[in-house]
Amino acid sequence: MANTFKEGIHYYFDKNGLMVMTEQYLSERGYCCKNGCKHCPYGYVKKKPFPIFKTEKKINKNT
Repeated sequence: MANTFKEGIHYYFDKNGLMVMTEQYLSERGYCCKNGCKHCPYGYVKKKPFPIFKTEKKINKNT
């Protein structure tokens, strides 16, 4: 990969101002970082954790 890092080719800024790496840059880098990049050319999808639901114990007052 060349030492030039160009906006619009290797990265762009999303509507929240966050830098997003392009598929071209990620391909040129040559490996998957396993961070779940938006444009991952390696097909890696970060698994989301299962949601944790709070449950309340119901106390039976009739016993």
